[in-house]
Amino acid sequence: MGPITEEQVAWFGMTFGVGAFMLYMVFIIFQLARESKAGRFGTFVLFLALGVGLIGFVAKGVIKFFIAGAE
Repeated sequence: MGPITEEQVAWFGMTFGVGAFMLYMVFIIFQLARESKAGRFGTFVLFLALGVGLIGFVAKGVIKFFIAGAE
């Protein structure tokens, strides 16, 4: 088993690194809602508005997976 290649590092970062970063962003949104005492509706609006970017990023990956699999 040789040294770790650049491709392996990139794969690890794109899977676990980005996933951990997204979970951390969800935690930040939750903290923002809690500290501002937003209530249920305000928390929903915060997660909806700020979480759309996260959902879009995940959707892009899923779409790329299915398109690549169709070829």
